[in-house]
Amino acid sequence: MGLLSDPNRRKALTTLLTRLNTPICVVCYLAGIAWFMGLAFEPFTLRTYMSENAMGSTMVEERFPAGERALATGREFAGHKRKAGGMPVDWLVKTMQDRGLEVFTQSFSRTLPFPDENKERYMVRGINVYGILRAPRAPRTEALVLSAPCSPDNSNNQAVGLLLGLAQYFRNQIYWAKDIIFLVNEHDLIGMQAWLEGYHHTNISGMDYTPLQGRAGSIQAALSLELSSDVITSLDLILEGLNGQLPNLDLANLFHAFCQKIGVMCTIQGKLQRSDWDTAEGYTHAVQTMMLMVLKQASGRPWGDHGLFLRYHIEAATVRGVNSFRQYKTDTTTVGRLLEGMFRKLNNLLERLHQSYFFYLMPSLSRFVSIGYYMPAFGLLATILLLRVSLHCLNPDMYKSWMLQFKVICCSPLRFISGEGTEQGWRVLKLVALLYLAVLLGCTALINFSLGFILAITLVPVAACVTPHLPKAVSALAMVLLSPGCTILYCVFIFQELQEAPVSLSEGWMLFLSVISQGILDHSLFGSLVYPLLALLVYPCWLLLWNILFWK
Repeated sequence: MGLLSDPNRRKALTTLLTRLNTPICVVCYLAGIAWFMGLAFEPFTLRTYMSENAMGSTMVEERFPAGERALATGREFAGHKRKAGGMPVDWLVKTMQDRGLEVFTQSFSRTLPFPDENKERYMVRGINVYGILRAPRAPRTEALVLSAPCSPDNSNNQAVGLLLGLAQYFRNQIYWAKDIIFLVNEHDLIGMQAWLEGYHHTNISGMDYTPLQGRAGSIQAALSLELSSDVITSLDLILEGLNGQLPNLDLANLFHAFCQKIGVMCTIQGKLQRSDWDTAEGYTHAVQTMMLMVLKQASGRPWGDHGLFLRYHIEAATVRGVNSFRQYKTDTTTVGRLLEGMFRKLNNLLERLHQSYFFYLMPSLSRFVSIGYYMPAFGLLATILLLRVSLHCLNPDMYKSWMLQFKVICCSPLRFISGEGTEQGWRVLKLVALLYLAVLLGCTALINFSLGFILAITLVPVAACVTPHLPKAVSALAMVLLSPGCTILYCVFIFQELQEAPVSLSEGWMLFLSVISQGILDHSLFGSLVYPLLALLVYPCWLLLWNILFWK
């Protein structure tokens, strides 16, 4: 405060910021990008560790023996699914009842705002089937969930078979202190949304569903299982949920710990961890893994059925079996033992997972980047906006002049919209745009760092540089190329490259259109915030900057 209250010091600071504003902004931008890229370098990351004392050791003996029987059950489920042309409800109810569960069903229907291009459906109707294993050693106030989606094709039959096999095995154990819910949901995310809304007595999506006739305790954690092969080479952990939410890091640590104990090859973003972190190849691999997580989180969509649990403060993840070209193979019995171990550890919880991080990035399953490490990268980009604003605020004469112009523009909104006015008028408009963008990106980064950072990379240079005195054609082209729509297009191509599935320009354009329609659909069905954020908040700010460029 003394620096700003002293006229001489304030004048010196104003002169310094005026002369060196552009170089400082360039340095901040490059430093922000460099900071973010450095996050994947292993010495700059933290090693994962278990924060929850109740799950601090994997010293439990896993004894699940019935992998082959689970596969046979999965093949039987596939046959009944083909015969029924969908979810074999009667067979599932009978099979769960034979395993000693309390079995219930839930019907649901949902009219989509427009036909789903991926599944070619407009009206969705389905039935969820779930069975409850009551805890024999507790007052039944808490519960865990194991779910497996019933896919319309031949995929995920093995997951349903393993779920039923685990249900039968768990039924014969006496150490359960929590109810365990075994859920087979139809139509993937839509069925899971209906079940969660019915379980928590809410209706935030406008879906029609029948009330649940059976409930367990408060759900503490959930795992969604996806298996489509009798033999797998690795298990991939999927964490990204709705609107960029992530489960407590201890859930990922638990999965990784049991994979190491049992000897299962595990991946995140479909990529194995490399030990040669000090080589260019190892660093590039870590960067690719981290950027895949950033792009998935920025999309705001749930990347598995677990993603909808997170909005109810239920820690959840999806475990997906992968059968690739790797020679290492894992059978269903081993996967069942891994899930048994995880559920036995979750069974020991005395309270919800809360001691570890909820905001993090993972370049590998054994390393993570906490919020305190990655937020400075965004802060350096946001500093550019504040530096541009501080020319406006530290000069008293200019400040008074622009405040007068701001009053004139407020009294003449038509001139403001049409881009007509004095030289000081566009400066006031730019001041408003800079403040608006700084607040918008800051709030976005607090909720979804990945989305806020990606938007800042493209929007901050535009906001910092745009003036009416730039060449119109070149500047307009640059603004279009850095617009939110083109940013999404770039992300589509980058995502495909990182997944080692590059696409042509025409294929990328079709994927771009599919991403746009899916974003609107996710907003309508599940409440994803990315579409309204871009349409109602980000694009108006970009139009303000466009108005500045063509100011008369």
